[in-house]
Amino acid sequence: MKTVRLNKFLAESGLGSRRKVEELIIQGKVKLNGEKVVDLGTQVNPHKDKIEVSGKQVKPESKKYYILINKPKNYVVTKKDEFDRKTIYKLLPDFAQNCVSAGRLDLDSEGLILITNDGDVVQALTHPTKKIEKVYRVEVDQPLYKKQLEDLRRGVVIEGYRTRPAGVFVRSNRENNVVLKMVITEGKKRQIRLMLEAVGRNVTALKRVQIGEIELGKLPAGMWRLCSREEVRYLLNLKQRSEK
Repeated sequence: MKTVRLNKFLAESGLGSRRKVEELIIQGKVKLNGEKVVDLGTQVNPHKDKIEVSGKQVKPESKKYYILINKPKNYVVTKKDEFDRKTIYKLLPDFAQNCVSAGRLDLDSEGLILITNDGDVVQALTHPTKKIEKVYRVEVDQPLYKKQLEDLRRGVVIEGYRTRPAGVFVRSNRENNVVLKMVITEGKKRQIRLMLEAVGRNVTALKRVQIGEIELGKLPAGMWRLCSREEVRYLLNLKQRSEK
């Protein structure tokens, strides 16, 4: 078998996106045949070389998994939590335990999460330059005026950063029923909530319903399913375009 770049091998082994595994290499957590390696350009033969991350040997993943889960509220998107909160990995099957999420949702949010052991797909979905659209259903505490909506659409400043232009569509704007559809191409931590706070409103409920062409549909909260053939084809096309 021909050699591959170490970061590509680690990403394809379900250890995270290319950026994530490069951090592991830089931090000195990766060993190749017993020797610490920090060169991001290192080439490896996965079937001959012994590759370890934090003392655990990493072996090539022979099968790729692409899984959708409807994250419920009060669950975190991590395998372990220092505060012993409920994690979505408790809702997933054994074969998904080595997979990672393509993006996250905070504790109080719900909706679509993609789980996979294909690091290149994670990279294609989450890298800011790819501008993959994420669609949310957002409930807000008070009606929004035209100026607030225009500000959200143009971009607002959150934590010293101006957000990219966003799609903001009013589904209901009554006093006791304020619902928005928001479309963003970024993935800043708590971005939707901070954007609404920037225009003087608070989010009362937040649900992600779509990532790119993949839709949550009627998948019940707390349930998971494998991606369909068409969804996998879409993800692999994203991956191929990302590698060019």
